[in-house]
Amino acid sequence: MPLKSKTLATWLTLVFGPLGLHRFYLFGLQDTLGWLMPVPTALGLWGFERVEAYGLDDPLSWVLLPIFGLHVAACCLQAIVYGLMTPEAWNARFNPQAEMTVQAGRSNWFTVFALMISLMVGTAALLSAIAYGTQRYFETVLEQQKEI
Repeated sequence: MPLKSKTLATWLTLVFGPLGLHRFYLFGLQDTLGWLMPVPTALGLWGFERVEAYGLDDPLSWVLLPIFGLHVAACCLQAIVYGLMTPEAWNARFNPQAEMTVQAGRSNWFTVFALMISLMVGTAALLSAIAYGTQRYFETVLEQQKEI
């Protein structure tokens, strides 16, 4: 069985995390969560299509877009968790048949770059989701108060 690289897992989580490919790499094709991860991604993309078709006043897109942002932020957080794992913890969890200090569990500069990008993208996605959701909520509340 080949050893699972921490750097590759971190990059897969960052780039293809919303599709669940990192889960298949780490846990195999039988991983249920890996098969469910594209669902919030598809819902978020549907929200973008609804905004394009119906504008920003579409109430369903107010829910769908923050779901996408939170999902991307969660994937970036998972990439950070993978990238910051110690080699011993990584190898104990994902390479139990190998020695604790084998190269696959070690970090390198590619891991550090993935961590930096994950932090930036995850922060932007989370703040965007929060800002969009709260803005739409308060606009709705103000419109309801005007009707009263």
